[in-house]
Amino acid sequence: MTDPRDVRVCVFGDSFVAGVGDPKALGWVGRVAARTPSSTGVALTAYSLGVRGEATEEMVVRMPMECAPRFARGDEHRVVLAPGVADAFRGVPVARSVAALEFGLSSVSVPVLVVGPPPVGDDPMLARIGELDAAWARLCGDRGVPYIPTFGPLSAKDAWRTARADDGLHPDQTGYGLLAYLVLNGGWYPWLGIEAPITPVKDRRAPRAES
Repeated sequence: MTDPRDVRVCVFGDSFVAGVGDPKALGWVGRVAARTPSSTGVALTAYSLGVRGEATEEMVVRMPMECAPRFARGDEHRVVLAPGVADAFRGVPVARSVAALEFGLSSVSVPVLVVGPPPVGDDPMLARIGELDAAWARLCGDRGVPYIPTFGPLSAKDAWRTARADDGLHPDQTGYGLLAYLVLNGGWYPWLGIEAPITPVKDRRAPRAES
């Protein structure tokens, strides 16, 4: 049996990457990493590099500097970009956000995966997020970059609308679980070049057997 590939992945984004609102402090990034065990053939190190309130143009500027020390070791290096909600909240024009993401995609020489923004906020904010989602999906399609949409799938789920943290904007534990599910089933494993684990990851909440 060969040793698993040492894969280092930097995940950039705003507060939704940072996991704000999750009482378990895992966010969707921690949940996705937990469901990528070494039995899949990779020894995954996932760096969650979300900054609360940060727009895409700020995110892509810090990417090279933050990737450098984390990519100093390992067999493979990859980047996940998951911006969007902060752009919509701050009213950044769609064209400007698209240009920022395009710059970010051009500034890295490793495989990239883009995760689209989820639906949150009032009707005007939802409309802005929907515009960003569509524009970024087109950009990634044109550049041949895999894109995992979350806006459309989550808009149709009642469970997502009620899965809110105390601030009313960020997801709670259930909401981050829904986000992780979409990422895992939207292309995460093929992007890493692995098969999904046959057996589920052990539930740490399960009671221990009596000795």
